[in-house]
Amino acid sequence: MTKTILITGASRGIGRLTARLLAEQGHVVHAGLRHIDGRNAEAAAELAGLSADLPGQILPVSLDVTDADQIATAVAGIEATGPIDVLINNAGVMPVGVTEAFTIAQAQATMDVNLYGIMRTTRAVLPAMRARKSGLIISLSSAAGRFGMPYFGLYCASKWAMEAWCEALHYELEPFGIESLLVEPSGHGTNLVSASPAPADDAAVGGYGDMALGRDRLLGMFQGMFDQGDSVTDAGNVARAIAGLIAAPSPRPIRTQVGEDMGVSAVNAATAPIQAALVDMLRPIYRGEAA
Repeated sequence: MTKTILITGASRGIGRLTARLLAEQGHVVHAGLRHIDGRNAEAAAELAGLSADLPGQILPVSLDVTDADQIATAVAGIEATGPIDVLINNAGVMPVGVTEAFTIAQAQATMDVNLYGIMRTTRAVLPAMRARKSGLIISLSSAAGRFGMPYFGLYCASKWAMEAWCEALHYELEPFGIESLLVEPSGHGTNLVSASPAPADDAAVGGYGDMALGRDRLLGMFQGMFDQGDSVTDAGNVARAIAGLIAAPSPRPIRTQVGEDMGVSAVNAATAPIQAALVDMLRPIYRGEAA
């Protein structure tokens, strides 16, 4: 069945791969990207061209997840042509470096994309989805959303926060037939490594001595792993996982781990029954079903 899908951060990497795969499957994909008439004009044209010989469509749309007005305009424009069935929250940034050395301004900028960006886009599509009592929201988290890792402190913090928000939303949306799901990839070969923001507080970085080189060592390790071309780090894995969730019947799993496991599945399995028991206890209260 053809669906209308909005995906953020579609100019490259997982977003671009996912847009193409979904168009191959016959869906209409509204591919959100920033600076559609500027530095990403070529990427927008390439995206549109990708679906020329495919059963579905890729329609580039100007969308910056930090701009609420732009999001509202994009969503309204899409809804005017047909209901949005699926939102894929893909846009994100991955700061890496000495955690202390990231300034508050850098922390705010990271949260603005990785957390508040997801809040903005999700809040924009939900009123219409709730009215239709139908919809699917898939948000890209990370293995870092389940662990605290050195030099990834800010990134982990943003992903932990968005996981909590998206999961709480999942339970609240149950009566409306809407699912809020999380995809948790480990390291995959995208531009996140090469585009990783570095900490701006040089004095704090210097206070760590040789440990300050940890950022370059870790990023080098990941890039070396990606350069080997192993199938486990193929970003197409994530696109296929997303497409699989869209095609799957409801109820779908709240969390889907992709790539090198890194213990994520064990954490998810251990916490799931505790989480379920808590929600089962609270559900009759917040849904007004308590005796």
